[in-house]
Amino acid sequence: MKADRRKLLTALGTMGALGAVAPWAWSATKVKPGEDSVLIVVDVQNCFVEGGTLPVAKGSEVVPVINRISKAFDNIVVTQDWHTQGHASFASAYGGKKPFETTKLSYGTQVLWPDHCVQGTKDAELHKDLALPSAQLIIRKGYHPKVDSYSAFMEADGKTATGLSGYLKQRGIKSVFVTGLATDFCVAWTAMDARAAGFEVSVVEDACRGIDLNGSLDAAWKSMAEKGVKRIQSGDIQIG
Repeated sequence: MKADRRKLLTALGTMGALGAVAPWAWSATKVKPGEDSVLIVVDVQNCFVEGGTLPVAKGSEVVPVINRISKAFDNIVVTQDWHTQGHASFASAYGGKKPFETTKLSYGTQVLWPDHCVQGTKDAELHKDLALPSAQLIIRKGYHPKVDSYSAFMEADGKTATGLSGYLKQRGIKSVFVTGLATDFCVAWTAMDARAAGFEVSVVEDACRGIDLNGSLDAAWKSMAEKGVKRIQSGDIQIG
């Protein structure tokens, strides 16, 4: 898994470092999520949509798509980026560093971001139009000051678990559907960690938006494909 993540981060500095995206097999029939399925909604927060501190282009467009497909799921988990002030992933924590440059931390290469999703701020709140009244769990991540956390399952050091895998397995979950922001970072890492934990995983492409730093979006899709993550559309999910 660390090797996959190094591939994604290498793409930030070298356009096309991973080559062309692998072809996809699109879903031919509708998928009906069962009691053993979960919808994971990744980081649909004010900081990642228009007007936020780290906006993903057209990020707010995922909200109505997620709201619509959520009706097909008995199980819903939401994640929330929840950084401390002066977090190790913030460019402002390093003299002379700018957002989207990289640095080396104890666990490897770290992309440096603008200050975003700071705990307790409006910027870190979930999008006001996100309507998920049946969501059972919110996973907050990135709250350790010296470790970033993209994945809902594992922090960036590759060894600190969030506990989500155990929670889902105890509830009998076998299939994971991932949506949210951003495709090439928190969505991709969540999807690959879910596969590593033994779940069947689908990423709902039109319920996500990417940042795409120097080819990182194509790199993410390629890495997910290599791990057996399925790429589907919201229209592939049977609602009702």
